[in-house]
This record gives sequence, C-alpha cells and structure tokens, in this order.
Amino acid sequence: MSTSAERGVKTSRPRLRDLPRNVWAVSFTSFFMDVSSEMVINILPLFLANVLGVRANVIGLIEGIAESTASLLKVFSGWLSDRLRARKWVAVAGYALSALSKPFFYVAASWEAIAAVRWVDRFGKGIRTAPRDALVADSVDEQQRGFAFGFQRAADTAGAFLGMLIALGVVWFLQQAGATLGADTFRALVLVSLIPAALAVLSLALGARDTPASKQRPAPKFAFRALGKPFMTFLLISAIFDLGNSSDAFLVLRAQERGVSVAGVLAMLVMFNLVYTLASIPAGSLSDRIGRRKLIIGGWLVYAAIYAGFGLAQEGWHIWALYAVYGLYYGLAFGTGKAMIADLVPEASRGTAYGTHNAVLGILDFPASLIAGILWHGLGAWEGFGAPAPFLFGSALALIAAVLMWRWRPATGSFIMQS
Repeated sequence: MSTSAERGVKTSRPRLRDLPRNVWAVSFTSFFMDVSSEMVINILPLFLANVLGVRANVIGLIEGIAESTASLLKVFSGWLSDRLRARKWVAVAGYALSALSKPFFYVAASWEAIAAVRWVDRFGKGIRTAPRDALVADSVDEQQRGFAFGFQRAADTAGAFLGMLIALGVVWFLQQAGATLGADTFRALVLVSLIPAALAVLSLALGARDTPASKQRPAPKFAFRALGKPFMTFLLISAIFDLGNSSDAFLVLRAQERGVSVAGVLAMLVMFNLVYTLASIPAGSLSDRIGRRKLIIGGWLVYAAIYAGFGLAQEGWHIWALYAVYGLYYGLAFGTGKAMIADLVPEASRGTAYGTHNAVLGILDFPASLIAGILWHGLGAWEGFGAPAPFLFGSALALIAAVLMWRWRPATGSFIMQS
C-alpha cells in the first residue's frame, strides 16, 4: 500500500477541530499518563545509581527487561482487539495496570523491587499500546492519519514537558542544585505522579468510543505472513535501527557523568520534550503530503548525528544542547512510523500489526540496553570501552537503517539494488 502523497493525491490542510472524539480522548490520556510517568521514569536511573548504588550494566539489564518483558503481550493485545472488533477497553485495562503500579515505587527500597515495579508498569504498556494506536488509525481517514498521530504524539510529549517542569520544581524545592538525587525527592515525585495517572485512565474510559468496522472483518490470522511483505520489510529495517536505540536512561547517566546536576538533567528533559511537542504535529501533517518514508529517514539521520555527538561530547553543556535537539528525531520519526504501519496493512489487521511491531521492537530493547550497558561498563573482568561506546554504536546502526529505508519501496516491499 502507499500513502496519498506517494500516489500524487493532494490533501487539504488539516485542522484540529476536524479530529474525531477518539483522537482527542486518546491524546488526553497520553497527556496525563506522560505527566505522571515522565516525572518518575526519567530520574529512575539516578535513583538507582545515586541512592541504591547500581552500576550502568545492571541499569541496562533492568531497562532492557522492562521494555521487552511484555512484548509478546503487545502482539496478543493487538490481535485480541482485532478479534473482538473493540479497542477501547483493552487499552483502558493496560492504562489502569500502569497506574496501579506507580504507588509501589514509593515503598521500593532495592533495585530488585524497583525492577519488579518497572516491569509491571511496562506490562500495562504492553497491553494498551497496540489497541490504542489501532483506535486512532480506525478513527481517521488516510488523508489525515499522519496529522492525527502527530497530534497524539504532541499531546503525549506535552504531558512529558509538564511532568518534567513539575519534577524540576519539586527537585529545586527539596534539594536545589544538588549533584545527586535524594531518596526523599524521588518519593515525593512518586506521590505527585499518582493524580495524573488516575486522570489518564478516566480520560480514556469516559471519553473514547469503539469505532464500528467499516465492513465485515474476517477473524485475524495470528501470523507474520498475513501482515504482508511491505510491513515485514519495514519491521526488519526498524529492528536494525532499534538494536542501537538503547534506553534513554543511558543519556541521563551520560549527562550526569559529564557533570550535569539533577536539576540540569530535568531542565534538559524539559527542552527535549518542548522540541518533540513542537515538531510532532507539523511532521505528521507533512508526512500526509510528501510521504512517510522521507520523514522517517530524516529522523533517523538526525538520531545518528546526535548519538555521535553524545559519544564525542566533552562538557556537560554539550549533552544539554544535544538532548534538546534530540526531540527533533522523535517528532519526525515516531508518530510518522505509527501512521505508516496503518498504510501498510489492511484495516482488519491493524491491531495485530501494531502489536507485532511493538513486540519485536520491545524484544530488541532488551539486547539494545544490555549491549549498551556492557559496552559502557563491561562484563565480568572486562571493563568495557567506556561511556562513548554505546552512543557511537547506536549512531552506526541508525545510519545503516536510514540507507536501507532509502533503498526500500513500500509499494512492493522490495529494495532498489542499483541506482
């Protein structure tokens, strides 16, 4: 399948007021959940390192398992929403599980306990992500699909922006410009995060409605082949990129390693989310007009340049500036990739496709973060290559993925072998 832009079809300029109720409901849910999550999850590596004394390779293990532990659930929940012809309540269940897990961060006092809570939180994400994305795709037509996903990502990231501002305020009030994170500061942030987590669940439960199928859907096949060659090729290229896309926890640790204070880290994350928010809607709308592939290639090239910069950075302000621009990669590529999946598969298989995509990349998050931790701090007697290594590795894989995406043609799923 191809987008309207790739077929030469002109699209009218989209307007926010034309977005359907479901897109607004999902966007509000994403906003509130990110307010809750980002004020805790982004400083979790600092809590592990500063309070519990955990090394980068163990943090990589925790984050890798956290992002991949529920990966098979992403396939199942997406397939289930196709089978039931219903997305909403599967997604609500996932958001509710994540919200219920958050209070346990307050009482966790060991890295094992933190890891368990983190895994339950990601388990909830595994349940909700594919049905939520399929609900958005079902609720809009192809001509505004990129715009809708761009708006959802903008709302999601605006929530992260607000969450980081709140976290920065709490940190400054409790410990000002301290170089390391205190346990009491972390637990105060956990308590504040509970309110927006509850609002996220209520927004989806009360605001969204399942979209009736436009035609009779056959029962989805729980198999890769049924999703088609174009989707599988896109998945393969994305997997190569994702193997170098380790947890952002390493960026936070790199910032502190280069001398950035806790408050400075949070300010850095505020700027990142501001750039991400501002870029998401224009990028999504642009993908409706010029095609998704170009935006994804651009985003991956930005990622490669920035990760090379993280590896070569000498001063804390270098990391600060790079992380601010890092939001441009997400704005260009993340929501655009979700819209592209809907372009590549039939409507009846969207939940399964989103689940499969999220599952495969989620599974790869484990080796990606584990490799990053080992490259940095080594394994056993080997002390590793040092802090720059995981970022240079990620930059190289992003370049390879961008070249493959450039040579690929979505309409056929094949590569151009010669110029």
